Amino acid sequence: MGAPKIVIRSLSKYFGAVQVLNNINLDVAEGDIVCLIGPSGSGKSTLLRCINQLERNEEGLIWIDGVPQGWKEQSGRLVQLTSAEVVRQRAKIGMVFQRFNLFPHFTALENIVEAPMQVKGMSRRDAQARALTLLEKVGLRDKAGSYPSQLSGGQQQRVAIARALAMDPDVMLFDEPTSALDPELVAEVLTVMRSLAESGMTMIVVTHELGFAREAASKVVFMDKGAVAEEGDPEAVLFAPQNDRTRDFISTVLR
Repeated sequence: MGAPKIVIRSLSKYFGAVQVLNNINLDVAEGDIVCLIGPSGSGKSTLLRCINQLERNEEGLIWIDGVPQGWKEQSGRLVQLTSAEVVRQRAKIGMVFQRFNLFPHFTALENIVEAPMQVKGMSRRDAQARALTLLEKVGLRDKAGSYPSQLSGGQQQRVAIARALAMDPDVMLFDEPTSALDPELVAEVLTVMRSLAESGMTMIVVTHELGFAREAASKVVFMDKGAVAEEGDPEAVLFAPQNDRTRDFISTVLR
């Protein structure tokens, strides 16, 4: 196990009067692949969005590499970061969504170079060289000039992964990256994710692909009603769960 990369303590999140995250405590070590599983509405995606500061949590704290996310110490107390400071923190976290969120009027190459140029100030030449290397990595070097409408869903998701990697993130977050894909396209995206896992990238993955969780995860976390109900080794959680809700969920998914 590596040193803690992500530390989450007493994290809670509300939408109005509805509590969607309830006192989450979770450690993710350097190089861990943590798969979040659980029924729809259990808070998995919201947890990712809090880590990436797309949602602001009302209670608790998240640290990445020992740095509190969304906060800084000032005169002995924690104060919220400015919007610009949040953007700089978020640049270190890659996120891949269910829907690919590619710019339809940009080619695959242009989708990847935009953020490094705008956020990191990279030159177009360097950004394009980096983008071509990443397209090669995800098996799409020959699609650099294609627009999203000319790509399959699996290809679009692989471009989205390359786009996230272009920022050289310390952590990658995946929010059900295969849920919008036809079954025959799922494998090509999971192959890229396995390659990332083998490279040592720290990853948190919301997924219903239990086969991927068993094969690639270092830890599986089952969430229910906004709380962590069970976590541990993939074999233990997936094949010998101790929690009744975990057992019921897995039997339903595998039915």
